[in-house]
Amino acid sequence: MPGYTGTKDDYLKRLRRVEGQVRGIARMVDEDAYCIDILTQVSAVTKALEAVSLGLLEDHLAHCVVEAAKESDEAGAAKVREASDAIARLVRS
Repeated sequence: MPGYTGTKDDYLKRLRRVEGQVRGIARMVDEDAYCIDILTQVSAVTKALEAVSLGLLEDHLAHCVVEAAKESDEAGAAKVREASDAIARLVRS
């Protein structure tokens, strides 16, 4: 069971909002909106996705990593490595 199960509805609500924002950005481009206004909206979407990412990461650490660490040192270390790799990908993006 994923660590985000308890907050799944919240994540889905946020992601639907982001989806609407992205459609709005596409409409802005289609309507030749001012570049800075489009960039402002892109920035808002980026921040919203970062918030979702950080929430999922926190849920993963609190649930998946903790449970794996209880299982064995090796399983815990593998989940920590997995989380570290995910953090590295988020930081690079």
